[in-house]
Amino acid sequence: MKNLKARRLAQLQIESDTAFLYRRFAEMEEDETVSRVFRELSGIEKGHAEHLLRTLQEEDAGIRLPGPSRRARLQAVIAGIMGYSYVLPNLLDTERSMANAVLRSKQQSGQAVAGSELNHVRILGNLSGSVSGGQLAKMEGRHKAVGGNALRAAVLGANDGLVSNMSLVMGVAGAAAGSREILVAGFAGLLAGSISMALGEWLSVQSSRELYQKQIDIEIEEIETDPEAEKKELALIYQAKGVDEATAHRLASQVFENKESAYTTLVREELGIDPEELGGSAWEAAIASFALFAVGAIIPVIPYLFLNGSTAIFASLAISTVGLFAIGAAITLFTGRGVAYSGFRQVLFGLAAAAVTFGIGHLIGVGLEG
Repeated sequence: MKNLKARRLAQLQIESDTAFLYRRFAEMEEDETVSRVFRELSGIEKGHAEHLLRTLQEEDAGIRLPGPSRRARLQAVIAGIMGYSYVLPNLLDTERSMANAVLRSKQQSGQAVAGSELNHVRILGNLSGSVSGGQLAKMEGRHKAVGGNALRAAVLGANDGLVSNMSLVMGVAGAAAGSREILVAGFAGLLAGSISMALGEWLSVQSSRELYQKQIDIEIEEIETDPEAEKKELALIYQAKGVDEATAHRLASQVFENKESAYTTLVREELGIDPEELGGSAWEAAIASFALFAVGAIIPVIPYLFLNGSTAIFASLAISTVGLFAIGAAITLFTGRGVAYSGFRQVLFGLAAAAVTFGIGHLIGVGLEG
């Protein structure tokens, strides 16, 4: 019974958080149609929360509807600064998890599945049930500068730099090297790792751009050779997203009134590609990867600019521990786990890696001296 109550309280917090975030997205969105969709979603989530609250109050009258959690408030701040496209993929994951939980519960209890359980997932994934192709393109254009996973990439990039360079620095320190040698090794590791990350990201994005362009060229050729078939295909896509048949055919016909609009919409709808972006700029991705890795990698090196010997080692470990905890805390934006749990877990893994490399470095150093 306690576990059930705890799960319901956790669910109540999630419903409150999602209602809060949808409301904030509605305030940020300039397109009135899209803003209305978010407002309606917020109202629905608030209704879910109030219904769950009444159920909980039957057992404990003192329970109140919670306000947005610190995690939700932080996501709202990030959305306000960088655009809600940074946060929307995480909210989509939350909606998908809640929908799957409802489906499992109905299946286990023998209840009929209505088919509406995944409606929020479909709306968030497409928004085309309420937004036409042109409006959706316009909304995408306002937020095209960043991808939904950019924040995740930033956190993980900094984590890679911190953990790898801290391990390198500790390994060299374990070999009883002086501060000068450790500094050289630290900056060499920073540059080598940053360049490697940047090159890998450039190749990845550039390859994706080339693949997307090839797919776009094929789609354009199909539109040129058989526009009626492509128009029917677009109508079917709209219907699959919940638009009724008549409206779907009307929207498809409107799109095909302009050849450029038809190209853009079909590429977006059928291929899931933004033709203006083509996966983003390879050079921007490379520079961002270089910078993010370097930010993490510089942390364990900083004390060696001012200190020597064991004092520098402990200072490097201390500042790296703070960085690891901060990264672990940032990861909770995606996982929903507690800040303390994720932060200390990240510290444990990072320090374990440093201890291993320090021990190996010490053994190598002793062997060389012998």
